[in-house]
Amino acid sequence: MKLSNAITVGLANRALAVDFHTPIDYNSAPPNLSTLANASLFKTWRPRAHLLPPSGNIGDPCGHYTDPKTGLFHVGWLYNGISGATTDDLVTYKDLNPDGAPSIIAGGKNDPLSVFDGSVIPSGIDGMPTLLYTSVSYLPIHWSIPYTRGSETQSLAVSYDGGHNFTKLNQGPVIPTPPFALNVTAFRDPYAFQSPILDKSVNSTQGTWYVAISGGVHGVGPCQFLYRQNDADFQYWEYLGQWWKEPLNTTWGNGHWAGGWGFNFEVGNVFSLDAEGYSEDGEIFITLGAEGSGLPIVPQVSSIHDMLWVTGNVTNDGSVTFKPTMAGVLDWGVSAYAAAGKILPASSQASTKSGAPDRFISYVWLTGDLFELVKGFPTAQQNWTGALLLPRELNVRTISNVVDNELAREALTSWRVAREGSGQIDLETMGISIARETYSALTSGSSFVESGKTLSNAGSVPFNTSPSSKFFVLAANISFPTSARDSGIQAGFQVLSSSLESTTIYYQFSNESIIVDRSNTSAAARTTAGILSDNEAGRLRLFDVLRNGKEQIETLELTIVVDNSVLEVYANGRFALGTWARSWYANSTKINFFHNGVGEATFGDVTVFEGLYDAWPQRK
Repeated sequence: MKLSNAITVGLANRALAVDFHTPIDYNSAPPNLSTLANASLFKTWRPRAHLLPPSGNIGDPCGHYTDPKTGLFHVGWLYNGISGATTDDLVTYKDLNPDGAPSIIAGGKNDPLSVFDGSVIPSGIDGMPTLLYTSVSYLPIHWSIPYTRGSETQSLAVSYDGGHNFTKLNQGPVIPTPPFALNVTAFRDPYAFQSPILDKSVNSTQGTWYVAISGGVHGVGPCQFLYRQNDADFQYWEYLGQWWKEPLNTTWGNGHWAGGWGFNFEVGNVFSLDAEGYSEDGEIFITLGAEGSGLPIVPQVSSIHDMLWVTGNVTNDGSVTFKPTMAGVLDWGVSAYAAAGKILPASSQASTKSGAPDRFISYVWLTGDLFELVKGFPTAQQNWTGALLLPRELNVRTISNVVDNELAREALTSWRVAREGSGQIDLETMGISIARETYSALTSGSSFVESGKTLSNAGSVPFNTSPSSKFFVLAANISFPTSARDSGIQAGFQVLSSSLESTTIYYQFSNESIIVDRSNTSAAARTTAGILSDNEAGRLRLFDVLRNGKEQIETLELTIVVDNSVLEVYANGRFALGTWARSWYANSTKINFFHNGVGEATFGDVTVFEGLYDAWPQRK
């Protein structure tokens, strides 16, 4: 959502006075936190291994690129403009400018009101990093209200100092208006990319740059507008049409596996993947934010934001068209949105160190206030809002030796049949996993192994050992008997647990979902408005598979990252859910096995890695 970024980020980013005279007692019940001194909660829930500015409100990730001269990967985000940091390992980061100051801000003739998301061409004008961004001249902008033409245009800026500053070109926008005679819902978030598939489809010179701009048309539906580079200096862009559009407020299939297309597309990224990662010869994928309606529709805000992915075919029967063949959810978290990624080549510093191939790395924004729908959160007392979730590698993932049955053959889902055999098939879907360097660093500290268990009785069983802090990774497998499909079993773990608080993460077969039960997560939610306790959930089908010639249910492979209040759940290389778990008490650090007493579950390979790392070693 860009409206809030344009208006309120500037206020949220102002430094707040701190009163350290009254220490907070985390062994006692919390007061109404909004009565505490400004910035007194700064460290209470602040993550250690995630990306966020030194203070204030982070917005959409955007403007990522690998600098061809240095090999450093640049990660950007909205922060009074566009700010960012560099990394040589996807683990530790350095602010590009002191105090996280932006590289570009609003206030020019093209962008008097705001700078929205942009995309960087690494070797653009004069061979320098070139930012194509949405320049804003009029607010408010939202899909639910009439659109003011000229409010969003696309402009260029160039960096001659390694990305510290992007200098706007002294000219008008290079894409000055939405397509003629279309009543658009939005026209923003330009994403620059190259595609041999498109080169062939629209008869372009090899290496041509394309730009996908996200939005929609009132009364028609969401879409992406496609443009093609028309000159060597990136000054002129040829409109190729609405290469992808969906009917108003419809879904992919029944909507269970990929949410809804909504009324407006945002933050669309276009790239190509194969089994290894990024490949220019791979198939085209798109990650996108879909703005839905919800009820009631509140003026200026949306109550539904789905963070999706899609792959499909490109055809040209007089106009180039993208047609989805498979779609899914990039992150199931209600507060997780606005993903942005970029190619991380094998020649980058990070990939050279790890030996990784070309990859597509994506970051997801975890908004701290549910797109400003939540009121009463102690924002001034915390003095920061939101974070970016851990960097993720995306690829085409194979699920092997799946039993050929109705579960595997369901149509219009987030998987497809890739290979057929005698009674068994291989499926493919988008692979979603923590970037390998990041995961290695997360799991490189001290650790302990918890002995496995088979549980059938209801209750929570404490670990023999528990983490000493609220910074850890839990990796484990859970196996279920074939009878589990017909039961109401719920099995998983409780984290950030004490006698007064806990967050329960479990799988249930009744709706094939991973649930994050936050009803007892935070004692502070009972004293302070704006600290959400709603459950979060995401769908994951565990298929019937053949192992050693025997039919069994696919094992649930869990990785749970707890970074103070930021909670990320990954499963089976194809599921991710990011959310908040704001525990209060100092002793809420225990882990328990959880079972609801229906059926049987076997827990194995349970390991806890403690401490995490500091992503910002150079910050004070």
